[in-house]
Amino acid sequence: MAPTDTAKRALAVRKRHWRRRRSTLLGPWRKFTRWLAHWMPKRLYARSLIIIIAPMVLLQSLIAFVFMERHWQTVTQRLSTAVVRDIAGIIDLMETYPQDPAYENLIRISRERLSLNISILPADPLPAPGPKPFFSILDSILSEEITKQINRPFWIDTIGDSDLVEIRIQLDNKVLRVFARRSQAYASNTLIFLVWMAGSALVLLAIAILFLRNQIKPIQQLATAADSFGKGRAGPPDFKPRGAEEVRRAGAAFIVMRERIERQIEQRTTMLSGVSHDLRTILTRFKLQLALVGNRVDTEAMEQDIEDMQSMLEGYLAFARSEAEEETGTFNLERLFGKLREEGILHERGFTSKIRGEPEIQVRPNAFSRLISNLVSNSFRYAKNVSVTADHRDGWLTITIDDDGPGIRKEMRDEVFKPFFRLDEARNQDSSGTGLGLAIALDIARSHGGDIILDESPAGGLRAVVRIPA
Repeated sequence: MAPTDTAKRALAVRKRHWRRRRSTLLGPWRKFTRWLAHWMPKRLYARSLIIIIAPMVLLQSLIAFVFMERHWQTVTQRLSTAVVRDIAGIIDLMETYPQDPAYENLIRISRERLSLNISILPADPLPAPGPKPFFSILDSILSEEITKQINRPFWIDTIGDSDLVEIRIQLDNKVLRVFARRSQAYASNTLIFLVWMAGSALVLLAIAILFLRNQIKPIQQLATAADSFGKGRAGPPDFKPRGAEEVRRAGAAFIVMRERIERQIEQRTTMLSGVSHDLRTILTRFKLQLALVGNRVDTEAMEQDIEDMQSMLEGYLAFARSEAEEETGTFNLERLFGKLREEGILHERGFTSKIRGEPEIQVRPNAFSRLISNLVSNSFRYAKNVSVTADHRDGWLTITIDDDGPGIRKEMRDEVFKPFFRLDEARNQDSSGTGLGLAIALDIARSHGGDIILDESPAGGLRAVVRIPA
């Protein structure tokens, strides 16, 4: 084997090894990012709040940590050291110089000069140690200083909301009890600092939220208007571009786009109305001429051709019009299914229906009725039994239509929605042969912001699933 081939193979092996190693190293990070993306809020307002709050909380936490580590602990250390030094001086005076029996002068000097209230107790055992506080630097620092400077048995009480700290020192034949103000041994202004820091952060956060709401609100209004227009609804009537320049430009572009689309729809509808009027006039003349002919000529075939032409014309116009001019209103599914049940009885077909959730929905009533009627009528034409299930929840309506007919081959299920498409045994063409039934149904579903999916039915025929926001 040539050296170049060996080098290429070795390089390929190293690349594969590097890719596997990289995948192993990045695996936990990718899992973490997926977990974070799953739990992160999805709305722009919530994410913007996180962008503002997270750095502020991080900064405040860092400041609080540095303050507590450097300032709070250092100041408390110095104050406690000074208090313990005064107590050690009192003990030295008691043991070095003779005192009066009641230690009155020592008690007076301690109270007036050192702000310490002392008393001499009998040599009783010290109280049992109390529960150690979960977080109290005063307790730990004071204990450490007494051990270092006095080095005698002691008992301290720093627990509670009292302004005094009690310290007892076991001497040779007596117990020295000292009451000191908490502020003498503890940096008491720490709580005030933390309250001011948290309060100022909350005020700044409230101001930021107020300004952020005003900036996010125009984006939300634009999203609502675009969503309503995409679903064929009127949308907010007072929508105007507001907010930052970029948001105003996006809102203005949306308004121009909406007006252009509405103008095109209006022009198409007007043109089709004129065409419909002209063609119907011609067909009416044909019918009148055939009626004047009377029985002199066999006109049955010609009359059938005219009826077929009129039916095809109505189908073409309905497809092009797509019911776009209809306003959104409340529609009751129970009434629609009742009419379809009666139609099934007329065609001698089995029909069952079920509704889960609220039966009233917000759609364009005539268009939606035609959508479901086209699909169910198509099933009546080719099947013996039809079942319809409506599931209305979480802002979506899903209608499933199952039949036991011949169905449609999988590779042709997308083709049957094309206008004028025909199959040899097409389920989407009626007796007039327009081939627009499913095309009109799909157009109406999409104009509502939804879709239609064809699949194989558990009953052996075709399943049509209509899903629209409602």
